[in-house]
Amino acid sequence: MFRPMRKKERQMEPEAAKALLEKGTTGVLACLGDDGYPYAVPLNYVYYQDKIYFHTAKEGHKIDAILNNPKVSFALVGADKIVSAEYTTHYSSVIAFGRARIAEGEERLNAFRALNEGLAGDRPEEEREKAINECASAYIIAIDVEQLTGKAHEACIKNCTKL
Repeated sequence: MFRPMRKKERQMEPEAAKALLEKGTTGVLACLGDDGYPYAVPLNYVYYQDKIYFHTAKEGHKIDAILNNPKVSFALVGADKIVSAEYTTHYSSVIAFGRARIAEGEERLNAFRALNEGLAGDRPEEEREKAINECASAYIIAIDVEQLTGKAHEACIKNCTKL
């Protein structure tokens, strides 16, 4: 169903790709937008329990696109260092393919807590819990990952997860 990576020597081990996702805070969601145009939008996320979670308003281009077609991709660039003497960059990146859906119930609460920990972990816990419990204007979206691949320059293949 998904294409294999062309440059297999640059493919990261699955655990390294997951580790890169766990360290990240901002990625790019791509979905099918209006009139068949691709729609890619940067957003804050959390990688939690092998899923990608983010929040979104209950109306707008992003949620309309997801509800129209739940198939999405999500990209993250980890390391990106220009090495001018080699006319290249030392990089690491991850791309995930999956289906997006609105998280409900306990899953929503747990994912919202994990997201808030990453975004507002320095705030008092009571304040964060209140924000979660009172937030009725946002959905928490889960991406059920169907394929996850990481790619890195050979200089980074073992340990190039710096964000």
